[in-house]
Amino acid sequence: MVRWSQLFNADGHDRRHRIQDEFRSLLPTNNRREHLPKSPIDAKEVTKIALRLKHQIEQVIPCELEEDLVSKPHSPILTKAVVATAKQAGGEENRACVVYCLLVVKKWFKSQALVELWDADLHDIRAIAAELIAKRIIEEEEDLDYLLEDVLLKRYSILIHGEATVPANAIERAVDLHALTVIGSSGYQKCISYLWRGWLVQDDEDPSRFVAYEGKTNTDYWSHLDPDRMRVPQYQNTVQIAMSVIYLGLYTGAINTVNPSGDLDVVEGMLYIFTLGFVCDEFAKFWKVGRYYIGFWNVFNTTLYLLLTTSFIIRMVALSAAPGTDKRKINNELGYNFLAFTAPMFWMRLLLYLDTFRFFGAMLVVLKVMMRESLIFFALLIVVIIGFLQAFIGMDLTDDSLEDTGFVIKAMLNAIMQSPEFDGFDKFAPPFGLILYYIFTFVVMVILLNILIALYNSAYEDITENAIDEYMALFSQKTMQFVRAPDENVFIAPFNLIELFVLVLPFEWWLPKPRYERLNDYVMGFIYSPLLIVTAFLETRQAHKVRFNRRRGEEDDDTVHEWEQVLNECDFEADGWDKKVQATKPNVEFDTAVLEVQKLRLEVREVRELLVELKDRGWGSETLKESKVLGEKTDEAEAEAEAEAGTGSASSETAGRDAEE
Repeated sequence: MVRWSQLFNADGHDRRHRIQDEFRSLLPTNNRREHLPKSPIDAKEVTKIALRLKHQIEQVIPCELEEDLVSKPHSPILTKAVVATAKQAGGEENRACVVYCLLVVKKWFKSQALVELWDADLHDIRAIAAELIAKRIIEEEEDLDYLLEDVLLKRYSILIHGEATVPANAIERAVDLHALTVIGSSGYQKCISYLWRGWLVQDDEDPSRFVAYEGKTNTDYWSHLDPDRMRVPQYQNTVQIAMSVIYLGLYTGAINTVNPSGDLDVVEGMLYIFTLGFVCDEFAKFWKVGRYYIGFWNVFNTTLYLLLTTSFIIRMVALSAAPGTDKRKINNELGYNFLAFTAPMFWMRLLLYLDTFRFFGAMLVVLKVMMRESLIFFALLIVVIIGFLQAFIGMDLTDDSLEDTGFVIKAMLNAIMQSPEFDGFDKFAPPFGLILYYIFTFVVMVILLNILIALYNSAYEDITENAIDEYMALFSQKTMQFVRAPDENVFIAPFNLIELFVLVLPFEWWLPKPRYERLNDYVMGFIYSPLLIVTAFLETRQAHKVRFNRRRGEEDDDTVHEWEQVLNECDFEADGWDKKVQATKPNVEFDTAVLEVQKLRLEVREVRELLVELKDRGWGSETLKESKVLGEKTDEAEAEAEAEAGTGSASSETAGRDAEE
């Protein structure tokens, strides 16, 4: 739970644009903008850099092109010169914000595609180009510290309606825009890995920048027993999974030990205390983020908590009645029925915390997209149901009374669930009732359900084709949920109840800040001591590994694989193996036709030099005339071959025939 003095956000008339810009963001929202760290580069200058990049991409892609021409590894469109020019958009001083600006440009092109539908494909290709240039800049950067701290994690702002937006970094922008190409780059994933492990942390003095964790190479065990290390996303996720498993265990114990007398035992009491902690956590996040925090899992959890709250209230009503009375027995059974009704939701809730595993993460992405695609089906279904239901009610009202409404609604729901009931409709407003129900069944079961199946199939194929990138995007989003608006003191539900009732209410409002922070550290150290003992041991082992990698001149997270164990004993240049490999390796940067044309140009150049040499030796006019004709033919052959290679349609056989001519 965050201290109230740390809740922040920007207000003003640009709020609507900012929320649309960062729809998936988890930044807090209130009206205290002055607490936000300012952009290290003036927002106007950042906007100008983004406009330069937008102009460049518009000139590089002036018309609609095939996506493969832009996205393939050695693209003839996004050449090395184009990428080098993009790097120079911010000059030498502001080159760190180029990747951030390219993501802003991608958002601009996506917005332009929605407005200008006649050029939507063109703007989509330009958006792809902006993202690809950003990826290549990230992967070409050799200075890892500069890449992580300045290019990816430093926050910048742009101008919207004359006001600077909330500062954000390239990591956050890529997550918000679901930029899979950038997210899948090696430098981006290394940054996410460092954030997940806690090797990069926010600077306490300057929240706008991230710094390397000082204890990464410290092999002293006791130095890692620090409650502040609970801010590490990996440890927070571990605690959340552990609390969810305990929560499920409490529910299993409560539902399997029914108390006929209606008394509330310890296990059931702990279950409701955990529920209160999770409810407070959801409310705090909704308070900080606003209505854009609402998503599928939030609604799912809220439904679960409402059912448990209903069960608790009914159990309290039963407990207020005298023992042995019918009121106590009936309410007690009803409360347990509500509790048992939530069993599937308890087990499905575990999936929310298992998304860090690749299998569950990819499947969750598929389910999320399927649920979003289902909105089309349900929109059509609601219109169809309302139309047919009104017709059936109108038939039922012909005798001035509603008698069969329940029967009609049940039959319609059964048809949606692919179990239609035709019995009874032959007597319902014959013959109109039966005919209308046949039509309704055909529309729902044959048309709408097949549309839903097609949407699900399309969503599944789209996700499984990019399953790895989608998983990395989901993992990045989960990491940024912990890093983006970090709690000053990490109290994970249900421990947030301890913070609220033991620390915030009795001490925060009057205790000096240094003493209050020390008190929080003591409480967190006591609560998380079992986990901190384990994490300190793991971090000590990591410190030894990091030191070993640095002595070898490798990166901190490098791992020695089995094929690298004898690699240092091999010298491929000395034994001549590298020379053989270089002589036989194919050239994958250029098409075969282009290589043949280049070979042809060399041969033509040699022919020209030979003709000039013959001319200098004083050959006869007829010979010179023939050589001139031969030179013109070679020029024409060279021009034709270059033209065909430029359009991508030339082949090696065509180039060979031109050379023969």
